[in-house]
Amino acid sequence: MVKWILPSLTKQQQRQKELLSENLELHPAIAQILLQRGVCTLDDARDFFQPQLDDLHNPFLMRDMDRAVDRLNEALRNRERILIYGDYDVDGTTAVALVYQFLKRYHDDILYYLPSRDDEGSGISTQGIDFAADKGCTLVIALDCGIKAADRVEYAKEKGIDFIICDHHTADDEIPNAVAVLDPKREDCEYPYKELCGCGVGFKLMQAFAMSNQINRDELFTLLDLVVVAIAGDIVPVTGENRVLAYYGLKRLNANPSVGLRSIIRITGLFGHEIQLADIIFKIGPRINASGRVENATESVDLLVERDNAAAWRRCKLLDEQNEKRKELDQSITAQALDMLAAAPVNDKEGIVLYNPEWHKGVIAIVASRLSEQFYKPTIIFTQSNGLVCGSARSVSGFDVYAAVESCRDLLESFGGHTFAVGLSMRPEVFPDFKRRFNSFVAHNMQPEQRSPQVVVDAVLRLADVTPKFYRQMKMFCPFGPDNEMPIFVSKSVRDAGTSRLVGRNREHIKLDLIDASTSEPVSAIAFRQAQLFDAIKAGAAVNICYTIEDNKFAPLQLQVKHITLAR
Repeated sequence: MVKWILPSLTKQQQRQKELLSENLELHPAIAQILLQRGVCTLDDARDFFQPQLDDLHNPFLMRDMDRAVDRLNEALRNRERILIYGDYDVDGTTAVALVYQFLKRYHDDILYYLPSRDDEGSGISTQGIDFAADKGCTLVIALDCGIKAADRVEYAKEKGIDFIICDHHTADDEIPNAVAVLDPKREDCEYPYKELCGCGVGFKLMQAFAMSNQINRDELFTLLDLVVVAIAGDIVPVTGENRVLAYYGLKRLNANPSVGLRSIIRITGLFGHEIQLADIIFKIGPRINASGRVENATESVDLLVERDNAAAWRRCKLLDEQNEKRKELDQSITAQALDMLAAAPVNDKEGIVLYNPEWHKGVIAIVASRLSEQFYKPTIIFTQSNGLVCGSARSVSGFDVYAAVESCRDLLESFGGHTFAVGLSMRPEVFPDFKRRFNSFVAHNMQPEQRSPQVVVDAVLRLADVTPKFYRQMKMFCPFGPDNEMPIFVSKSVRDAGTSRLVGRNREHIKLDLIDASTSEPVSAIAFRQAQLFDAIKAGAAVNICYTIEDNKFAPLQLQVKHITLAR
């Protein structure tokens, strides 16, 4: 059962709400949502609704940025060969594409390298360093990885290779002894915004490089379409600096995307539509991810930096085929995982930990996400790779799965990530101990309110409030994403206007036309997979609905109903 958490305001917040509503001519519910998202003053509200590129922080506020730029400028002066090294997911591949393309305008001798998920695993590998040495590279810029690569950085030094690390993952006590380690999550870094993705950190390095060389910032801003794809794909908060980057990145993606991204937009059927972060998450991102999951992520970067339309289309079709293969693997392994759970149900207070050495390493993160959402438990899916048991962990709202994995670090060969997602590896013989200790940590640290899904409602509305004007004001919160989700509303005691019906191949969805005491004009709504309440609704029962508001090609506005309960 999903619990609805309804909003409540203090007297002071109520006064602030009235002030915002009156001065900015906002619907009271819109003003309330601003307050609940930490936007409390008129100036803050204006800044929130009108993000400006001038609001981006000075990149030199990030620790080690001056050292990184000095070393990069030295490499360009001395015409050194530079290797751009990135992780194999959406964040890493877009970061490589961005830094490679921008530096390529000012320096010809640049290569890029993406590790093999199966042969090297995530992060910086000795194979990658050997590749750099064989190619004569003397500087490596590592993107979306490296914060835990202290030993590999030392190995590179032995080969005469310097590292600039651009990462956003949680650091260990030991920071790698690189020329520069750019990571806003470093405890000794005072950068004002901590939630950049890996591509975002790479963007800040290029911003600092441009500033140091008097390069017009607009040249860098042409690459913001890559940054917004990374922000969406890595599920980082859409707040602060990320909100600015995402806002202008979407403008670029919709108006004038790069050749490679345009080909993905075409193949996904998004051409001619207004692309939002959700479209990147569910359509664009999976195709960029596909090569790293089933082949090699270099193919994704090849596409993202491609400048010829015909060549980009050929590369894009290859990624699309790989994405179809990824889907098949995903469905197969998810089904096997569900069978394992059915055969050996887990303790209600523990997490889900499943292991099959035959599972494909490239899709275990997706399977972990599916199971954590379905069963609402911290979940780790394991397979075997290069003699190690390798896993991908995903969490639920409010539970720190990184802390749970870290509590077992003495058993691990490697691990890294953040609160809701972690990658890890261990020797096969310690897996039983890890499973026991991980589940014990979950059982003792997961709070009761974290064990069942909750929906935090933004406002309670009458159906008469749902107007085109209200929707236009709501869209000023775009782009929607983590920590700035699409607003969720509740309307109480609504009824069927007489024309609601079952739809779908198996009549599993309800197409609703609803009225309440505030209006006799029906409001269109759709409730997916909630047909069990149809008979009661058609019989005239009053219901409470929890929903989002979306525009729809079949109706000016439509409620997307998440949950329905009978009114009492």
